[in-house]
Amino acid sequence: MEKPLTTFQNLSKIKQDRITEAAITEFSEKGYTGASINSLVESLGIAKGSIFQYFGDKKGLFLFIFNKSTELVKERLRVIRDQTRDDTLFSRLEKTLNAGVSFIQDHPLIHKLYLKVLYDSKIPFRDEILLSLRTYSFEYLRSLLDTAKENGELREDLDLDKACFILDAVMDRFLQTQTIRHLDAELGVYKADPAVISSWIHDIVEMIHIGIGAQSYSQLVNNNKN
Repeated sequence: MEKPLTTFQNLSKIKQDRITEAAITEFSEKGYTGASINSLVESLGIAKGSIFQYFGDKKGLFLFIFNKSTELVKERLRVIRDQTRDDTLFSRLEKTLNAGVSFIQDHPLIHKLYLKVLYDSKIPFRDEILLSLRTYSFEYLRSLLDTAKENGELREDLDLDKACFILDAVMDRFLQTQTIRHLDAELGVYKADPAVISSWIHDIVEMIHIGIGAQSYSQLVNNNKN
């Protein structure tokens, strides 16, 4: 994580949180290029020089708030991973997607910040950030697949790296569809009510199971009931 300078760390938590939230708002609304330090300090009522004393420069500020936001996502995933250790892979994937939807609803600006990075090619260090995110997502999904492999839940011939690639692509696209209308393709997923979202998640995971599971989905459900 990009660390702020000692001058920022010495501030009270209330002041740190206030600056962090204001910066997330500025960058998520305007992107990296459009974000203005002048606008930020005006909204905070602090001297412009303070930002440079705290973070060094605009890049330092952006990396700090982006990485801090990313840590919130990672923490949510760690909780899901740890709380579902005894679940099947497909239950874990379903809970992961539901947690993703909940996170977007709880932290809309953080999700918007992610989308800015994803689609704004003008960010000079964009590739570095996105590679880090994709790598973490891959490692998370691979840990789930490794456990499922050990438990005999997957096809014997399954290439786990390629399975991770497909899962990451499908799950990320579904979560983006929650806030980007054109990705919906008029299928009724964009800003859908919870029951519709839940149904979509269940069906997506069922399709994944058909592709990579050692048993049919109906067999898995029946075994769990027994």
